[in-house]
Amino acid sequence: MRAMTPRHVLTVVLVWLAACAHPEAPGPATGPGPVRHTVLMAGKRAGVQRAVMRADGTWVIDFEFNDRGRGPLTHTEMRLDSRGLPASVVTTGVDYFKGPADETLSVTGGAARWKNKAEHGTSPAGAAPAFYIGMFSPPEEGAMLARALLAAPGRRLPLYPTGEASAREVDHAMASAGGRSEPVRLIEITGLGFSPAYVWLRRDGSLFGSLSAWFAIVREGWEESTPTLLARQDRLSAARTAALAARLAVRAPGGVIAIRGAALFDAERAELRPGTTIIVRGDRIERVGPDASTPVPAGAEVIDAAGRTVLPGLWDMHVHIGEDDGLLQLGAGVTSARDLGNDIETVMDIRKRIEAGTLIGPRLILAGLIDGPGPYAGPTKVLVSTEAEARAAVDRFADLGYAQIKIYSSVAPALVPIIAQQAHMRRMRVSGHVPAFMRAEDAVRAGYDEIQHANMLVLNFLPDVKDTRTPLRFTAVAERAAGLDLGSAQVRAFVDLLRSRGTVVDPTVAVFENMFCGRAGEIPIGLRAVADRLPAQVRRQLLGGGLPQAGSDLYARSFQRMLELVALLDRSGVTIVAGTDAMPGFSLHRELELYVKAGMTPAHVLQIATLGAARVMHRDEELGSIAPGKLADLILVPGDPTRDISALRRVEIVMKGGVRYSAAALLAGAGVQPPL
Repeated sequence: MRAMTPRHVLTVVLVWLAACAHPEAPGPATGPGPVRHTVLMAGKRAGVQRAVMRADGTWVIDFEFNDRGRGPLTHTEMRLDSRGLPASVVTTGVDYFKGPADETLSVTGGAARWKNKAEHGTSPAGAAPAFYIGMFSPPEEGAMLARALLAAPGRRLPLYPTGEASAREVDHAMASAGGRSEPVRLIEITGLGFSPAYVWLRRDGSLFGSLSAWFAIVREGWEESTPTLLARQDRLSAARTAALAARLAVRAPGGVIAIRGAALFDAERAELRPGTTIIVRGDRIERVGPDASTPVPAGAEVIDAAGRTVLPGLWDMHVHIGEDDGLLQLGAGVTSARDLGNDIETVMDIRKRIEAGTLIGPRLILAGLIDGPGPYAGPTKVLVSTEAEARAAVDRFADLGYAQIKIYSSVAPALVPIIAQQAHMRRMRVSGHVPAFMRAEDAVRAGYDEIQHANMLVLNFLPDVKDTRTPLRFTAVAERAAGLDLGSAQVRAFVDLLRSRGTVVDPTVAVFENMFCGRAGEIPIGLRAVADRLPAQVRRQLLGGGLPQAGSDLYARSFQRMLELVALLDRSGVTIVAGTDAMPGFSLHRELELYVKAGMTPAHVLQIATLGAARVMHRDEELGSIAPGKLADLILVPGDPTRDISALRRVEIVMKGGVRYSAAALLAGAGVQPPL
């Protein structure tokens, strides 16, 4: 970026004031040809949006991106009314999993009708005008919504089929690229999800970009402006989350808390100890003992835990954390998490803010994601194709304090033992997907300490499925796992290999339940208990379903066989860790329920999600159980989760390092309603 002279600054100010002096209009001016926006994933080009307005006012938008062989390809024709509200929408194409993305909306005489594979509905004539957010809409719709909100009374609008959105302008800046500059403004939209959505608009109200470190769309030719604008956006978001963290954290006035009458879950023995008192002083557990013989220190704040179980904070061993995920995680009882691949600068900033208390979130352990270059490269900037690059990547993560390396699907098999050797030399664990053209047993012998995802285990027995960089790693398992003989010599030999090598498995079965069994138009079974409490548009997106054949008898039987395989591993002495790779917090509850469904006892599952995880990550001296000297990370739930694992869904109090939170208040901060 060139330095700006005082004359340039004055010009910028005048241009900006001129842009803001005009009243809001719901539709921008458009040029004679299509406007193109670049899709970036982890900073790399991954797709494009092409939008043009015909002479009759109809928007024509083509949108696509490639995420490791997944990703949508849609064609949308949309007409807006005089208020900027969709009056007609026709979308065709395929969705993220290559299922049908056909969708229509028509508004006639004030009555709206909409239909897609997940839902259909109508609004009565005479209902208040509303904005329809498509299930398969292109990013351009975000700018349309922003313009309509800014032009609406009170900058608020109802949404079809339910919900309400509001908007406000929160920043303005100069975007610069290739020696050019232009004014842009940042619009914050609330009411769509767990946290505000942000859209950058140009002077005429057209879409400039929608930005995040993980996924961004920006006007073509202006890609280099993304880091600067994203930094401004992140500063505003950080101020919002810091205020929320200050409001929700509760500290005992004297720094001492006594929890009385608790049924304590002893994670060492996987059993309950009734009538227990826990004394917390500062960020540590000071004493644990029977109520009758454990006095309450003078001035301590007392929590009556009668009828409740106190457990160590839960661990989610497979997350890709975002700034607002911590509200959902702590609200669900997750006080420690392992991030298995993220933008380096973003995740380190998140961890720093969590540790400083200016962002709510779990304790974070980081794994660095390494992949190989190519059309199916994962969402990471760390791509290696030579031994030197591989060793340098490991060293970089080690120097940054990462605990683990995660190998992804496009890493060349010849580099796997090199990465493993370098990581082990730097005292780091090694895990990941099984790279294409390898099998799980090859990865274990090459140095893997852990394997992510149960489908990678099943693929070990499908040797003809070699290139697993594509969605074939899901569809082949969905179609063929049902026929896997768990009593076969091949399966037994593989299980013995995992046990003898001490290889850990992170199965993420809740992901596959949704992927294999989730029917379009139905709430996934694992989220039905909380769906009605979620923000309206979040709940609606849950209706999208899984793979194109999800819900079929074959896919359901394949998922059941996957559960049986995980149970076999556990019975055989293979260490299981509970991770989600899905919606924060609530998905961990389902993951643990599925382990019980597979045949594990609830008490054993609780041990997996607490002390077991801490041991795997070598943090059990301070975390994983409730004992004197350990960090005061614990949760209170009503009932007895050693009998009913679903009691975890009713977390009431969460404590992390002696700082107390109301679970309901945490979830409310993310727009989640309390249970009825």
